[in-house]
Amino acid sequence: MRTSLWAALIPVIFAALAFSTATAEETAAGQSDTGAEAAAHEGPAYSRRGADTCLGCHDDVAVTNIFMTAHGQPSDSRSPFGAGQLQCEACHGPGGAHVKLPKRGERRASMPYWGHESTASDAEHSQMCLTCHDKHVGLQWAGSTHDVEDVNCGECHNPHAATDPVLKTNLQAMVCYECHIEQKADENKPYVHPIADRRMACTACHAPHGSAADHLLVRNTTNETCYTCHQDKRGPLLWEHAPVTEDCGYCHRPHGSVHPALLTQRPPLLCQSCHSQAGHPSVAYGPGGLADGNPSSYLLGGSCLNCHSQVHGSNHPSGVNLSR
Repeated sequence: MRTSLWAALIPVIFAALAFSTATAEETAAGQSDTGAEAAAHEGPAYSRRGADTCLGCHDDVAVTNIFMTAHGQPSDSRSPFGAGQLQCEACHGPGGAHVKLPKRGERRASMPYWGHESTASDAEHSQMCLTCHDKHVGLQWAGSTHDVEDVNCGECHNPHAATDPVLKTNLQAMVCYECHIEQKADENKPYVHPIADRRMACTACHAPHGSAADHLLVRNTTNETCYTCHQDKRGPLLWEHAPVTEDCGYCHRPHGSVHPALLTQRPPLLCQSCHSQAGHPSVAYGPGGLADGNPSSYLLGGSCLNCHSQVHGSNHPSGVNLSR
């Protein structure tokens, strides 16, 4: 009786043990998979000592000058170096891999942002800055010329410098000229805006972080931008000169010119590009016009402006011809 009972229970016991073992193995495998997934989704590690580790190697003035800027103020909670903030890693990203000693023959791992081998895109670099400076930059950055051309913040700004050059009137143009070489060449022409004298910055006319106007202008149109300084040309005027009211750029080159008053070309050639009706003095006379053989007396002095002196418009009752 007892023997037959054990004979019946033995297969049941072995089946239970096999099921328990299989379940344990599946559970372990599941835990292993979960651990692997967690490791895969776990973000890069931050360094333990933060800036203390960074400054052990990066102790040159180009880096330590950050403590002379708003970014390096421990007393300011908004600063990367404020209490509870991530210090250098707030901008450069987690540096846990970077601070580890590399294996023999291998290069040290790069910082995620602005590192020697950073794989982050320009948009990702800029996004690091925008996490704090989104209100300063404004909504027009996305899709702006600089954004589309993949210009990241670090190409214009130097957050480690005690004085960021792009924020100083007398230094800003040199930063812009690193890309805008045509405008740099215009600065060396005889007639220019006082940018060449470091008394005017590019941002007086342009909004580098984005604008709804052409050429990233600070106002809606070219004329509105010019009028911020040249109010005497604004009007309203009784007699208007059509090209003037439409676009100052028809006659003037704002970045520099070889002609007086930043003109695109000298009168009467400039005037004759629109005014060419026969019989008007704007059409050059023959060689007998002057005793010295000059082809036209209207090429002397101010040319067309000898008579039409109010070329930007007139409020005189008899100024229909812009002559008074």
